[in-house]
Amino acid sequence: MPVADLDVLIVGDANPDLVLRGDVVPRFGQVEQLLTDADLVLGGSAAITASGCARLGLRTALLARVGDDVFGTVTRGWLRDRGVALENPRPGTAEPTGLSVILSSPDDRSILTLPGTIPTLAPDDVSDELLARTRHLHVASVFLQPALAEGLAGVMARARAAGVSTSVDTNWDPAEKWGGIREVLAATDVFLPNAAELLAVTGLTDVTEAAAALVAGGTTVVLKDGARGGRVWAPSGEFAAPSLAVDVVDTTGAGDSFNAGFLAARLGGSTLAEAVAWAAAAGSLSTRAPGGTAAQATAGEVRAALATR
Repeated sequence: MPVADLDVLIVGDANPDLVLRGDVVPRFGQVEQLLTDADLVLGGSAAITASGCARLGLRTALLARVGDDVFGTVTRGWLRDRGVALENPRPGTAEPTGLSVILSSPDDRSILTLPGTIPTLAPDDVSDELLARTRHLHVASVFLQPALAEGLAGVMARARAAGVSTSVDTNWDPAEKWGGIREVLAATDVFLPNAAELLAVTGLTDVTEAAAALVAGGTTVVLKDGARGGRVWAPSGEFAAPSLAVDVVDTTGAGDSFNAGFLAARLGGSTLAEAVAWAAAAGSLSTRAPGGTAAQATAGEVRAALATR
């Protein structure tokens, strides 16, 4: 059997994000608007989570498809610089690498995405050989990848059979149908939604009731609760942790850094209560600079922040 040389295998999307700030609410009619800032940074929920995991000291690989265009080149370079090994199945694709344009305001953001290569990842790309190499499997942006989503429950079942722990961050479903995700979660150890996603997945209107419905099926729910921090519902109990007080520059990718903090803590042997504290701290610290990765914390920074809270 192959040796598990990875702590975590992240599966999902990788692409550049063009983050725009200032007067970002579009007005048509050829109106020219002036921005205060613009940054081209590593994007994709999976890629940002992978970058955060590597920054926190995990041996990390990202399974994602990127093209052979200029956006693919810069994406591969960013991942390499952050210590993330890219597993790019079926290279040489003619599809363009995906791209997101993020219109960011202090309290909210809007995201425009060109899917490109993002939807082309397939269940068979998550091979048994890759699963044998890792301790944990995390899947992100499920609804941007319909081919992967269709067979994802089977992927999670194969991971469990191989002794690999699992987690999912669905992100939002652009079609707002949320089809098949309950079957996926039934085979998943940890679900990492925000409140809107949790309610949409379950069809309920109260987050506590929604979490309880999933916990009854054996899935631990770790909620990204925005400025309030994070909450956990698990068969072993409920836990919560506040966010950190920081000077927020950009919230893009904060939830992905939250994911990375939780995974790093749990894979390091922490309890659920400790892990949600790490998650809330890592998510908070990531908002100190533009984009999702520029201010991602090291393990030492998370420990220091928690020690002074």
